[in-house]
Amino acid sequence: MTDQQDQPYATDGDVVEEVEAVEESTSTDEAPQYGVGPFSVREVGLAGIWLVAFVVSFFPVGLAVDLAFGNLVFGFGTVWSSGLGWILPIGLPTVAVFLLALRRLSPDGIRRVGSLGIDQFASVAFSVAALVWLQLVWETVAVSIVGGFWLRSWVIWVELVLMLAAVVLTVFAPLIPPFKDDFHGRREIVAHRNARPVRAISPRPAREPRPVVDEPSEESPQGVEDDAMSTTTIDVHPDPYAPAQARDTYEPVELHETTPVVRHQAFWALVPEERDIVDENGIALFRIGPTAWALVIEDHGERFVVRHEDGRVGYLHDVQGVTRG
Repeated sequence: MTDQQDQPYATDGDVVEEVEAVEESTSTDEAPQYGVGPFSVREVGLAGIWLVAFVVSFFPVGLAVDLAFGNLVFGFGTVWSSGLGWILPIGLPTVAVFLLALRRLSPDGIRRVGSLGIDQFASVAFSVAALVWLQLVWETVAVSIVGGFWLRSWVIWVELVLMLAAVVLTVFAPLIPPFKDDFHGRREIVAHRNARPVRAISPRPAREPRPVVDEPSEESPQGVEDDAMSTTTIDVHPDPYAPAQARDTYEPVELHETTPVVRHQAFWALVPEERDIVDENGIALFRIGPTAWALVIEDHGERFVVRHEDGRVGYLHDVQGVTRG
């Protein structure tokens, strides 16, 4: 059989046309199928059921009858006079029967409704109609038990029986010997894209945790560049340079040789001339100058920890003449 990828398809967004297979699934010695004219026995039976249901639908659906005295209290119109209520119980079966007839009379005409073949659409149409009529019968029986009134006429019972018979000829026909031959020997076709197996769903990649930031308590001083002004005070506890001990104020403390003073509240700093920001090995990372404020995230006394606007962090060892913002 030819690979399915060689079959023509419509572009995305268009209705995918049904593609005929190059190979016939029937064998040359298979028995022919006989019917009534161009229609099969099953299709003739469906058409007859629909015709009776269509005629019965013009009789009144509802009649309120007092079961105790047999008095007719009031009456309803037909299913066609109930707004859009005719679409499901009789409209869909009508469309399904006409599509079945059109398929036989015009083989190159409509072959599917959306992703459903004509027989699949007929199965859905008659099943939905049967459920609607069953719901009306259920309501009628429930109301008659409680209130003693028979709300609807014989129409709902006849329609329910007819639609159930149509369900047998559509949904269960491939299992019934007199009608299953109607589905044998059909040509293989490429499935509509909406009827193909679904794609596997892949899990979304995990997102990296974002750093925790706090809004600054005071506005940045004049002269700070726009990018620097948008930088907020950094919580150093995801920060790799933060030591175990931390202070959040600038209040003076007693100096001990074994306990260096480290201030962690970020502040803006302006150096009088361009100076290098280096890493732990003394290699220059970037420079800060007198034209823009720099963000200091740690004050170690003799050196500052400075964060660049692109996220790089380094040390400023020359802190003489630095203006604090």
